Amino acid sequence: MLKTIPIEFEAAAAVHRLDVMLATTALARMRGLLARPPLRGGQAMFISPCNLIHTLGMAYAIDVVFVRRDGLVLKVARDVGPRRMRGHWGAASVLELAAGEAERCAIAPGVRLPLGAL
Repeated sequence: MLKTIPIEFEAAAAVHRLDVMLATTALARMRGLLARPPLRGGQAMFISPCNLIHTLGMAYAIDVVFVRRDGLVLKVARDVGPRRMRGHWGAASVLELAAGEAERCAIAPGVRLPLGAL
């Protein structure tokens, strides 16, 4: 079981809350979302360090947010389906969400997420 922490952030003049699972060990990063139930609204997985992900072996799409060390969102890959790869060389970590959650939470490049201390 991964440790889960709540985070709150402001985007598009609204406060959003996510329950974030922390995948920060080598084993947790390698497994990621594989063999786990799909993320629900309001849930996310934080993978650090990470700048490249794949969805091999997954049966559902996800949103992938590439984040700098200070929490600044660099890139958002929306609705990444199974058997795909996405990356951003400047990213220090990745936040994975259910497909559509990035838009619902107004997560876009330039938004700052409180992930730097994780």
